[in-house]
Amino acid sequence: MEKAGLEGIVAADSAVSHVDGQAGRLIYRGYEIQDLAENCTFEEVAYLVWRGVLPTASQLDGLKRTLAAHRPLSEQMAHVLGELPASAPPMSVLRTCVSVIGLSDPRAESSEAEVNLEIAQELAAQVASIVASIHRIRRGLPPVRPEPGLSHAGNFLYMLAGRRPDDLAERVFDDCLILHVDHGFNASTFAGRVIASTLSDLYSAVTGAIGALRGPLHGGANQQVMVMLQEIGEPARAADYVKGLLAAKKKVMGFGHRVYKTGDPRAAILRTWCRVLGERLGQTRWAEISAIIEQVMADEKGLDCNVDFYSASVYHMLGIPSDLFTPIFAVARVVGWTAHILEQYANNRLIRPLSNYVGPTNLRVTPIAQRPG
Repeated sequence: MEKAGLEGIVAADSAVSHVDGQAGRLIYRGYEIQDLAENCTFEEVAYLVWRGVLPTASQLDGLKRTLAAHRPLSEQMAHVLGELPASAPPMSVLRTCVSVIGLSDPRAESSEAEVNLEIAQELAAQVASIVASIHRIRRGLPPVRPEPGLSHAGNFLYMLAGRRPDDLAERVFDDCLILHVDHGFNASTFAGRVIASTLSDLYSAVTGAIGALRGPLHGGANQQVMVMLQEIGEPARAADYVKGLLAAKKKVMGFGHRVYKTGDPRAAILRTWCRVLGERLGQTRWAEISAIIEQVMADEKGLDCNVDFYSASVYHMLGIPSDLFTPIFAVARVVGWTAHILEQYANNRLIRPLSNYVGPTNLRVTPIAQRPG
């Protein structure tokens, strides 16, 4: 039986992550997201998602060295970024840049698992640097060279702003990356797996995933949340604003989820960081406005917020412009995408679902001279 958007359809087995919508749980390789966010760094989680186990100290050091070695932009990439229109959407630029990297990598057609894992790790480093450099170049600023001693999260914030982040900002952004690493067979991940199932190269699969994430129904919700929060401006206006949206039958961004039937566990973690950051920066209004919106939505619609709702204000307080919110999603999710692509390669079968034909049948061709009009 046809189900719109493949809702409820199980497409394949996977050991990368599990979204338990009924219980509000997100699991990476057997570990609850809350446990990982509290006790691990992004690099540890990336190793886990790629290899299936948490790293030892020496294994973690090796991954950190690999990421650090591949963060600097090549001359070719610096040239490409300089030539692309400054007005181009950052996600479109990122999509093009990943494709360009693939053009110059002689390993791109390799079918060896370890080679593709090397590519995945290198691409994770490069995507972060590309996104930070897009931001600098379009503002007429020179890209910032990465600092090998910083973490993946800290280095991104450093390359974005040109100054080292404080410990709190680095910790918060590290958690943001962890929370976005993977999320089951979401649209972009599934797109990447479909491409990989044709035995196309990893770069093509990631480029396709970026294209899927670029769509506003997948990756752009947190940007729209920030627009809403800024339009509200003050806590006193929040309840009436949201009720006005509901009365006009307009969507309140950041609420509801295709899979979760209860709270999104990622949102609970970001809710705490929103409050902590707001208190540190003297910007408590974002948490106050958000709490009122949550209450109205619970009372009026029975809906919980999702990860996009609080990631918006957290990113904003970290100094990240709203049109980079979706590219940052890709900075984290490239780990999950590549883990799924590797999993698809390892046990591949071409993904080729059926369609339910609803068009006419039994038509006969009329000679062109006899056709009306």
